[in-house]
Amino acid sequence: MNQELSIVILAAGKGSRMKSPKAKVLHTISGKPMLYHSIKASLKLTDDVIVIVAHQKDAVIESMQAEFDNITFVTQDTENFPGTGGAVMGIDPRYEKVLVLNGDMPLITADELSGFVESNSDIVMSIFNLEDPSGYGRVVIDKHGVQRIVEQKDATPEELSITYVNAGIYSFKSEVLKKYIPLLSNDNAQSEYYLTDVIALAKADGINIEPLEVDEEHFKGVNSKIDLASAEEIMQERIRNKWMAEGVVMQLPRTIYIEVSVQFEGECLLENGVRVCGNSKIINSHIKAHSVVEDSVMDNSDVGPMGHLRPLSNLKDTHIGNFVEVKKSTLDGVKAGHLSYIGDAEVGSGSNIGAGVITCNYDGKKKYKTIIGKNVFVGSDTQIIAPCTIEDDVMVAAGTTLTSDYVKSGVLILSRAKIKTVENFFYKFFTKEKSC
Repeated sequence: MNQELSIVILAAGKGSRMKSPKAKVLHTISGKPMLYHSIKASLKLTDDVIVIVAHQKDAVIESMQAEFDNITFVTQDTENFPGTGGAVMGIDPRYEKVLVLNGDMPLITADELSGFVESNSDIVMSIFNLEDPSGYGRVVIDKHGVQRIVEQKDATPEELSITYVNAGIYSFKSEVLKKYIPLLSNDNAQSEYYLTDVIALAKADGINIEPLEVDEEHFKGVNSKIDLASAEEIMQERIRNKWMAEGVVMQLPRTIYIEVSVQFEGECLLENGVRVCGNSKIINSHIKAHSVVEDSVMDNSDVGPMGHLRPLSNLKDTHIGNFVEVKKSTLDGVKAGHLSYIGDAEVGSGSNIGAGVITCNYDGKKKYKTIIGKNVFVGSDTQIIAPCTIEDDVMVAAGTTLTSDYVKSGVLILSRAKIKTVENFFYKFFTKEKSC
């Protein structure tokens, strides 16, 4: 933690190129809003993080306050002071150095920001070295540092050969900002106040501006749905590599999706096509092909293939098979092999849930709970109408619709209509003669 660094994150823009009613910084990468990732990296470096908001500010603030409790939010006056320069006019940084980040750079890490932190220069400006810098303003650099930024349309042929471009991240000594921010003008085509103009003003006064080359992967901005997908792929590769290094086995890892809040313990196996989301915790467990786990806990258990654990499910020593869906249920030592729905339930050890079993937990108004004890055998195609408690050592016959709210230990329970056979009905119905 650097107690001489404040970080300002610009998150006020609309992001019109995203083609979405949602604020750009709230679009998600691996289960969290883009802005979350920038804030999380920043909090590893400082306890003074200032987020500049404007567009959909209430939604942005609410979303981030649900994740962090130590962030300062400043509302930009975009009507009177639009632009990146206008964004920093209202800030009051706590420390001597101010690092300005963009909220649409979710791939930034604390390690990649270390160059800004370690420098003692009055201004540090990030730059990319691009093979093809077409469309970008060029950064003119010599042995004395950054000399100027030239827009492509204004560049000479010599300047067009430059491959260094502005990456959009800066650090300033706080007194530099205090001096030059009031001097910014919006006398330009967009009528906006630009933070890059601080560079020009400082250079005119002979202040040294240090260039810091950064890699495009970590400082990649997200301005469109295409950029969003690209950033997601990079983040997913990082997450998968992290957990494989910790001992998780992944088959065809590029087909697997894991959100940032997921945790693994022990030796786990993830087959192809698996999706693990939310605050799931997987302990010594096996998730089979094309299964989904959401906000659930698996301990020494397996699910799938094509199983689905919906939020608040908790499995211990349990087997969940093909096309079984579990929601908000606790299963301890249970087998549910295939084609069942177990919702709002508790199921004890040694119990077996047959194919086609459903806990009918919703009556259209309220959800109700099903409690199944130990060593209970629930036959195929059974519907258990909640609320219902089944004690230990019970057998429920296949095809039963269980409407009792309490079943005592040791019994067999069944509800079936008596079979009726009508001779030759097929032939009468279709007016056919019976073949010999």
